[in-house]
Amino acid sequence: MPVDVAPSERQITGQRAYRDGLAAEDAVADHYASLGFPVLARRWRDQGGEIDIVCQGDGELLFVEVKKADRFDWAAERLSFAQLERIALAAEEYIGTVAPDPLTPMRIDLAKVDARGRIEIEQGLTLY
Repeated sequence: MPVDVAPSERQITGQRAYRDGLAAEDAVADHYASLGFPVLARRWRDQGGEIDIVCQGDGELLFVEVKKADRFDWAAERLSFAQLERIALAAEEYIGTVAPDPLTPMRIDLAKVDARGRIEIEQGLTLY
């Protein structure tokens, strides 16, 4: 006989965060598309990591990491150096395997989404 087990508070919080993250990614993808940057991939994954959004920019590929938090500065704090390094490696893998030209210029952006759903973009993140 199956036993009904209510989800724990932690599971509920995790599910809410997951849904909020997906909604933030949807909003950011729509934002880039509205600027004329078609979305080529969502949640693209390779051995090194995951890229939330890949867009076609003005002669370059844009790799976008989306972070959601109550405030923009808190969202920015959620991107660690190690994570940025994994995103850069995944972007290189994407260009090497998916892009038609392995010398395609690229840019990594951080899209911050606050509690009100506003979006702020930091363009051209670098490792150093």
